[in-house]
Amino acid sequence: MQRRRRGVDVGLILLFSQIFQVGLENIPPVTLGTLALNVFLFLKPLKPLLKVCISVDQGYYQKDWQRLLLAPVHHANDWHLYFNMVSLLWKGIKLERKLGSVLFGYIIAVFSVLIGIVYMVLEFALAGLLNDPSYKMNCAVGFSGVLFALKVLNNHHHPGGTSNIMGIRVSSRYACWLELVAIHLCSPGTSFAGHLAGILVGLMYTLGPLKMLMKATAGGFSYFNDSVRQRDYYSGYSRHPGYPYNTPGDYDTYTGGLTEEEQFERALRNSLHDRDFSAGSHSNERRPYGFWFPSEQLSEEEMRRQRLNRFERW
Repeated sequence: MQRRRRGVDVGLILLFSQIFQVGLENIPPVTLGTLALNVFLFLKPLKPLLKVCISVDQGYYQKDWQRLLLAPVHHANDWHLYFNMVSLLWKGIKLERKLGSVLFGYIIAVFSVLIGIVYMVLEFALAGLLNDPSYKMNCAVGFSGVLFALKVLNNHHHPGGTSNIMGIRVSSRYACWLELVAIHLCSPGTSFAGHLAGILVGLMYTLGPLKMLMKATAGGFSYFNDSVRQRDYYSGYSRHPGYPYNTPGDYDTYTGGLTEEEQFERALRNSLHDRDFSAGSHSNERRPYGFWFPSEQLSEEEMRRQRLNRFERW
């Protein structure tokens, strides 16, 4: 395993672009701190990759347990860092806002170490089952195992929906399994056992005893209360180029508390209303972001007529 070649790190530049597009003030502290730590150790690694990667041989037989802490926060190259950190950016914003910074930081710390342990167990088992001792020498680095665990956790806290994996629509609940196979087929050099370890740790937390053990270790703090909701951070991001990424606030003030279906219906109704009244008294009125509720609602027949006219113009 070799360190990246010196030169222009395009992946790092793209990562900074993504971060500043979202806005530093919109990234919760633990997510931002984890991003900063990974970037810093990519630029200034504590040790060469061969000295920080985790394997059965180095971790278990050589008793080099510090690798459990170092392996997740070191990356092989700038693209490895980019894809992992962009994934962390969006998962972290959603989960930290849902769980709170203290609990999310606790989860990140525990998952990072535990995934390394589960990874060694899996590689040890593969070496025995396949009678191939080379599995004990497989050395892995990177944050992707933690990201797979966070994906399981995110699907648990935000159920429903579908994901598109290589053109295949699949329930988000099972997306991590298809993604596990797809990544291994498309990038054979990736650690299948490391990613699988992440999924298993995530399931141990959402379906198994890990959450209770962590709660007991933490003294039963209220951070584990499932009723904890979003904190002080803006809870929605649009990728529309005209949207103000750096505007914090409560998402309910933007949606009026409507569901996605109700938001779509309201947006369509307002769009149709704007077409008829663009030259009227509302044309020069400055409207806030979110949904504009007209004083007079259209009848269903009028909405149907305007919708047909709209599609005919396309």
